[in-house]
Amino acid sequence: MAALLGITAAHATIALALGFAAGVLAGLFGVGGGILFVPTLTLALGLEQHHAQATSLLAILPTVLVGTWRQQRYGNVRWRPSITLGIAGIAGVVAGGFLADSLGGSVLRRLFGVLLILTAAQLAWRVRKVR
Repeated sequence: MAALLGITAAHATIALALGFAAGVLAGLFGVGGGILFVPTLTLALGLEQHHAQATSLLAILPTVLVGTWRQQRYGNVRWRPSITLGIAGIAGVVAGGFLADSLGGSVLRRLFGVLLILTAAQLAWRVRKVR
């Protein structure tokens, strides 16, 4: 498989482990795979930030499809808000793609790091409020 994809066996193993871990976390917590995919693609597989982010967007598709199918079977999907968010997200991802393309890799990497820190802070704040 690795030779077919043009990557080393070690990279293929890391990518498979990453995909599995992201799938488990997406199914368990509903988190986006990008939180896991982008850092691993840059740090473990050596992709440039722009390539990691674009690769992450494509890699998330199968996870989203299967996760939505499973959650729908449990009765958890709320279609109207999902469709509204999805339509707005389409416009946002086009705008974000243009913006990302205009930024250098190091700036984009720093901004992604800020996003991760803010996400972690928000989660910590919510846990604190629940107690």
